[in-house]
Amino acid sequence: MKTQLLVLIFLCFVAVLVAWAFVSRGVMAPAPLPEREGKPVGGAKVVKTDAEWRAQLSPEQYRVTRERDTERACTGAFWNTKDDGVYACVCCGQPLFDSLTKFDSGTGWPSFKEPVAEDNVSTKTDRGHFMTRTEVLCSRCDAHLGHVFPDGPPPHGLRFCLNSAALKLVPRFAIDERR
Repeated sequence: MKTQLLVLIFLCFVAVLVAWAFVSRGVMAPAPLPEREGKPVGGAKVVKTDAEWRAQLSPEQYRVTRERDTERACTGAFWNTKDDGVYACVCCGQPLFDSLTKFDSGTGWPSFKEPVAEDNVSTKTDRGHFMTRTEVLCSRCDAHLGHVFPDGPPPHGLRFCLNSAALKLVPRFAIDERR
């Protein structure tokens, strides 16, 4: 009887420890941002068939943006670049993030403090891979860009952790020349 009680106490302790480990790692934590539908620049959504997206994008770009996959850490073109400009959606060209808000998060993916305009991105709850996260999408074409987490720098405390394969960098001088 005493042995059974000790085993029961031990199992309860292990259950509490496992639950704490999941919560502390964010596995069971709520999504950091509420779902939000952005508004595309110009007002119109870009809608294409799978065949059209496949013809336009490289296999990796398609896998990341249309199938909601993630590139391996430290392998993307922009994870450690310091080039000046605006990061646009690789699918539709909508401006998304300014290089001035990019920072080194130590994760191996390009990370930003905020989008160029709140309406340029949409957020959606992602419950895949036994986690609850907030997915970030292009508001014009619904391309999967990455995720946003509540552990970023001030002033907003957000870290938009994105896939390089979902982005193209438009140099600032090219933007200035178009004006």
